[in-house]
Amino acid sequence: METMNILLWVLQIAVAFLFISGGAYKVFKVETLAGHFRGLPPNVWRALGVIELVGGVLLVVPAKVSGVPMLTALAAAVLAIESLALAAAYARKSVKLVAANPFGWCAAMGLLAAVVAYGRYAG
Repeated sequence: METMNILLWVLQIAVAFLFISGGAYKVFKVETLAGHFRGLPPNVWRALGVIELVGGVLLVVPAKVSGVPMLTALAAAVLAIESLALAAAYARKSVKLVAANPFGWCAAMGLLAAVVAYGRYAG
């Protein structure tokens, strides 16, 4: 069980970094992002960025600070749903698996967040 906890912490930190950096990009570079993918208006991109920023912080902070580890599982579940919904939006444009296509990145991040959510909820 200790090995699983260590693995979940490593995964949580990595996923938190990805979501915080992606959220910051969505909040502060929304004009560039909205120009590449016109499927969502700029304010929706900003809202998604804020969700990712807050969710990324909640992946690592509550488990140690507030003693409410279920908040980590909830944050991971929300991020998984957000990422998989965004992957579905990108899939409408293209499902080609190349590094330049954000579909693969969103789907992978959503699946990793789902693993964290399940691991923290079950454990």
